[in-house]
Amino acid sequence: MKEKRKIGRGVCVVGAGMSRFGMFPDKDSKDLFIEAYNEMISSVDKGVNPDDIDALYLGNFSNDYFVHQAHWAPIIADAIGHTPKPATRTECACASSALAFKEGVFAIASGFYDVVLVGGMEEMSKCSTEEVTAGLASAAFPSELVAGLTFPGIFGVIASAYFSQYGCTKEDLFNITIKSHSNAVLNHKAQIPFTIRDIMNQKIERAMKKGTPVPHWKDEKEFLRDPKANPMVAYPMSLYDCCPISDGASCMLLVSEQMARQFTDNPLHVVGIGQGSGAGLQGSGPLTSLEATKQAASEAYKMSGFKPADIQFCEVHDCFSIAELIDMEDMGFFKPGEGYKAVDEGLTRRDGSMPINTSGGLKCKGHPVGATGIAQIYEVWEQLRGEAGERQIPNNDLRIGAVQNLGGTGGTSSVTILERR
Repeated sequence: MKEKRKIGRGVCVVGAGMSRFGMFPDKDSKDLFIEAYNEMISSVDKGVNPDDIDALYLGNFSNDYFVHQAHWAPIIADAIGHTPKPATRTECACASSALAFKEGVFAIASGFYDVVLVGGMEEMSKCSTEEVTAGLASAAFPSELVAGLTFPGIFGVIASAYFSQYGCTKEDLFNITIKSHSNAVLNHKAQIPFTIRDIMNQKIERAMKKGTPVPHWKDEKEFLRDPKANPMVAYPMSLYDCCPISDGASCMLLVSEQMARQFTDNPLHVVGIGQGSGAGLQGSGPLTSLEATKQAASEAYKMSGFKPADIQFCEVHDCFSIAELIDMEDMGFFKPGEGYKAVDEGLTRRDGSMPINTSGGLKCKGHPVGATGIAQIYEVWEQLRGEAGERQIPNNDLRIGAVQNLGGTGGTSSVTILERR
């Protein structure tokens, strides 16, 4: 049996920044990253001299395709005045910046660097929906593409398998959608800061102004059942099961544990980190679980010494509503087939026993794919430091938070655990 994995020396997060997520025709990737970077610099309690940053690791999935420009690490390094110090790009589809975070941790743990900037960004809104769909599909397995599947179709297949095996229905997925929107309305950086009821009322008001037939939905679930309001995308995934097309950036400052108190009296310790890989749908075994996430979680738990029951809240990769169920079961928070019941019972709400996606998740916060991994960790940063405002988890002893970030259709998964001591 392998020994518990360890890193050479401790690593802490001492600063974090995130741009607003959305569709910004008047901003490019440099603008968005500078926005996140400036917030990160100002977030360091005792200040930081940017000249002391040893290296940059930048996650970006496919700006090569979305804006026809590659080689983004040095471009961003130049934009923030980091040159001539090293800048490296990481790419693992939607897990690209989670892997930038991991490489930054390892660089410090090895002793080679002491202060590292990690980040990610993506600029997707300059493309049409069809172009974005094709670009994202390049992260799928070739066999899935040959079968005619893009990501909504792939997660539709996964949802159908989960429904068949465990008795879950679309009504149960509605609970995830409603929860995500309720959290996002409290997140001023979220792309869709509206509850489902807000969206219902907006549609009713527009109909009244236009003089067209006014819809009458008695509640959020009736609205989500309406195929005109919530059209099918890829059975059984409907529009409000899917994350939006997004632009955005995120970044964090990592330092060695020995130096952390020079920057803040409230650092967050990186106590667990793991990564896994998985096969495509054709060879993944049960479609109701992703082997990459189980592997990544196992590594992170072993490194940290924590168990699933020790994690107090988690941001999971909900590119589609069904993914939230799969992820939190693979993380060990609920038994297989029990996740949707936990959501129904309110256990995953902000005031529940296991809050999930307090940020609004990818579904509502937005999903600029290269920025997502560190943006998820950003939510843990704000929650553990008590800086999440209205969406702060009501727990006076919040100490341990986790993040699960998926790349592709399960080809890559990353898990990160942070602790406030």
